[in-house]
Amino acid sequence: MPLYKYRAVSASGDMLEGEMDAPSSANVAERLAEMGHTPVRAEEAGSAATKKFDLSEFFSLRRGINRRDLGLLTRELSTLLHAGIPLDRALEILATIVEKKHLRDAIERILDQVRGGDTLADAMASRSQDFPHFYTSMVKAGEVSSALDQVLERLADFLERSQAVSESVRSALVYPIILVIVACISLVVLLTGVIPQFQPMFESAGQALPLPMAVLVGVADILGSFWWAFLIVIIGGIALLRRALAQPESRLKFDAAVLRWPLIGGLVRKIEAARFCRMLSTLLHNGVAMLPALGVTRDTLNNLALSEAVDRAAASVKEGRGLSRSFAEEDVLPHLALSMIRVGEETGELERMLDQVADIQERDVQRTVGRLLALLVPALTIGLGLLVAVVIVTLLSAILGVNQLAF
Repeated sequence: MPLYKYRAVSASGDMLEGEMDAPSSANVAERLAEMGHTPVRAEEAGSAATKKFDLSEFFSLRRGINRRDLGLLTRELSTLLHAGIPLDRALEILATIVEKKHLRDAIERILDQVRGGDTLADAMASRSQDFPHFYTSMVKAGEVSSALDQVLERLADFLERSQAVSESVRSALVYPIILVIVACISLVVLLTGVIPQFQPMFESAGQALPLPMAVLVGVADILGSFWWAFLIVIIGGIALLRRALAQPESRLKFDAAVLRWPLIGGLVRKIEAARFCRMLSTLLHNGVAMLPALGVTRDTLNNLALSEAVDRAAASVKEGRGLSRSFAEEDVLPHLALSMIRVGEETGELERMLDQVADIQERDVQRTVGRLLALLVPALTIGLGLLVAVVIVTLLSAILGVNQLAF
């Protein structure tokens, strides 16, 4: 039976830490609850999550709070508040739980502001690099409605689902990216390390090289002599692209072009539709009015072209049109999603329908990614393999020609 390390809060508000043998973390939480404690975290002893030294944090250039940490923080804060622990004490407990320094510093600063009289939303809004606008807007709605623990619980659900979709897409792309990198390294090694070894033999033969081999030798010479120039061009190109995308007009044109790309554009639409519907449902569940909810939801979308479309649809809603009708005029949501939203408006169950649309889109993203990889990986394997084979065959043909051997 695995050993779990747990952290819990006693009925008196004291932090408890210990170890427990249990089949799963859920059993640990149940036992702690039976003992009258509020479980905060239960992790298997020796797992990567319990280690003090975090390589990803050490090498990371971004010091803000990432979505995974923000989701965990939100879940734990919701649990503590639901147990009846005051906000300042809950934040104090969280500051002792977290292991990442930048996360602990952020919580301590928020705690100081809350104790100074600020609301939790205002304290978080002052750290916009850590807490997005939609996050602080929902926290503010929770404080106004005196249901902060419930709002944080829904926020945690949203962040965890959003993170799960993003991680599934990134994980699926790991193998194709590694495949491309290995193939590129193989080509560079062949051109800069292997071909130059045969150049003296070609020159001493006194024969004109076949055109394919002459091209390879020329490319090898250029790479060997001006490799630094290629690095400068690559790094400079990336820097220029990042700078251009930082401009709203350029970013809008780029995002609009992405939506027109074959296969990729459809996948981006599904990911954004899932995020839009999940966030809008969460806001409406928390009592936020439709127009403010649409404004907050817009900030959760990564594609600026779709964000602009949401703005236009929101303007149409403001004029009195229904949500489904307004979005039908904009190419944002799939037809199935629009139909379900229309049903939700007619039956008064819009929030539930939005949740179902998000579930459908998330499952569709998983299937789409699977199909794309089923096509992409073999295509990359064959294409890159052929490219390496062409280089090798060209080299061998030149060697055989120099030695006047026939195939």
